[in-house]
Amino acid sequence: MEEEVAARDDNGRARAVRTICAVIDIVCWVFALVLLLHILLVVAGANMGNGFASFISGWAGGIDFGLDDLFTPANEKAAVLLNQGVAALLWLVIGGLLTHLISRVALPVDERRAWYRRSVRP
Repeated sequence: MEEEVAARDDNGRARAVRTICAVIDIVCWVFALVLLLHILLVVAGANMGNGFASFISGWAGGIDFGLDDLFTPANEKAAVLLNQGVAALLWLVIGGLLTHLISRVALPVDERRAWYRRSVRP
């Protein structure tokens, strides 16, 4: 009696696609968290001359999609909250859309994440 093991040909491709999607998720979440940390520092009144606060502020300025002046309320803290909050949400939406599109295009149907799958059995 011989045993036959059936291996999937696209297992490596599925793993690569999932790895790419995980990296995209991590990068987008890190960018959103940096923006949220910058919001927290500004709202809490942190000393922006501090090295850490200056580093976060510089990094946040580079990843905010140029939304510095989208909202211009009189209060500087409210402006940072609104502008950088929108940028953080955009990073999360972009990450979600990219990973969804990549997995829809690059993975076969049975390898995709499914929130709901209907099976019809004869």
